[in-house]
Amino acid sequence: MRHLGRRRPRALRCRSAMTVPLPYWRLSGFYFFYFALLGATAPFLALYFDHLGFDAERIGELIAIPMLMRCVAPNLWGWLGDRSGRRLEIVRLGALCTLASFGLIFLDRSFAWLALVMALHAFFWHAVLPQFEVITLANLHGQTARYSQVRLWGSIGFILAVVGLGLLFQRLSLDLYPTAVAAVMLGIVLSSVWVPNAQPRQRAESAGQGGFLAQLRRPGVLAFYGCVALMQLAHGPYYTFFSIHLEALGYSRSFIGLMWALGVVAEILLFLVMARLLERFSLRQVLLASFLIAALRWLLLGQLADHLGVLGHPGLTAWLGVGDVARVMSQAPARITGATGHGSLETGASANIVLIDPAAPHTITPAEHLTKGRNNPFAGIEVSTKVTDTFFYGHRVLANGALSTPH
Repeated sequence: MRHLGRRRPRALRCRSAMTVPLPYWRLSGFYFFYFALLGATAPFLALYFDHLGFDAERIGELIAIPMLMRCVAPNLWGWLGDRSGRRLEIVRLGALCTLASFGLIFLDRSFAWLALVMALHAFFWHAVLPQFEVITLANLHGQTARYSQVRLWGSIGFILAVVGLGLLFQRLSLDLYPTAVAAVMLGIVLSSVWVPNAQPRQRAESAGQGGFLAQLRRPGVLAFYGCVALMQLAHGPYYTFFSIHLEALGYSRSFIGLMWALGVVAEILLFLVMARLLERFSLRQVLLASFLIAALRWLLLGQLADHLGVLGHPGLTAWLGVGDVARVMSQAPARITGATGHGSLETGASANIVLIDPAAPHTITPAEHLTKGRNNPFAGIEVSTKVTDTFFYGHRVLANGALSTPH
C-alpha cells in the first residue's frame, strides 16, 4: 500500500503535465506582430531612405547597422537571460525600448541621427526573439510538434504587412513609414504583456562533446557555417537594394510588397513538403540545390527583373494596373536611358503619347502594322486593347487607327 501510495501522485503529476493548456493565441499574436515588423522593414526601409534622398552608399551603411547589432545584441541579452532567468521581462523591456528608441526618428532625418536610431532600436529588437523562442518552447511543455502551428502566424504577419503597407505607400506616401512601423512596434509591446511566463527545464551537458570551440572545429560544422556566411553575404545586397531596384524599373510599391509576400508564401509551401524531400534526398543534396537555385535567382533578378509582371506569367500581370504598366513601359525606360522630359504627362514634358481603347479586343496581325517590319512573336494572339491614336511631340500622327500624316 505504501508503494502504491507513493506512485499515485507521480502518475497524477504526469497526467496533469500532459494536459497543460497551450496559450496558442497569446504566443501566436506575438509572432504575428514581430514578423509583421520584419515585413515592414525588409522591403520598405531602404525605399524610405531613398525617399529621403540618401544615395546608395548611405543607404547601405544605414541598413548595415541593424545587421551589426544582430551579431552583438542576441549574445549579450542571451547571457543576461541565462544568468537571471527573467526572459519574459527582457522580452517586454526589449519591445518597449524598441518602440521608444525608434520613436526618435520623428525628431530628425539627418544621416547621423538615423544611424543612431538604427543602432538603438536594433539593439533592443534583436534581443527579443531569441528569449521569446525559449519561452515558447517552455510553454509547449514537450509538444514541440505544435511549434510550427504557432510560428505560422509570424509568416502570416509578414505577408499581411508587406501587402498592406505596399498598398498604403502606393496610395499615400512613404512619409507615413515611421508612423506605420511605430504602430507595428506598439503591437509587439501589447502582445508581450499578454504572453504568460514559463521557464525551460535545465538539461545537463552531454559528456565527451566538448565546448563551443571544440564543436566549431569539426570539419562539417566549419563547412556549414562557411556556406551560411556566403549565403548571408549574397542576401545583403538583396535585402538592401531589391525594392529600390524594382522601383527604379517602374514597379509600384504595392507590386513590390506582393513580390516579397510571394517569396514568403513559397517558403511556407517548401516547409510543408520539406519532410518528404528529406526522406528522398540527403541534407547535402538539399543544400546544394538551394545554393544553385539561389544563384539562378540572383541571375534572373539582375538580368530579367524588368520583365516581371509584364512579359512574364499572365497571372502576375493581373496585379498590375494601367498606371503600373505605364511606369514600366514609359517612365522607367526614359529614366534609365536619361531621356529627360519623356515618359511623363507632366506640364512641360514632351507630348509623346499613345492612346488605347481598353474595350477593343482584336487579333495581332503583322500585315496590318504600319511598318516595314513584319516579324512579331505575338502574331495571332488576341488581346483585349487596341492602339487608336499616337501623338509625336504634340502632332497627331495616328488618328482612330489610321495615319493622319504621310510618312
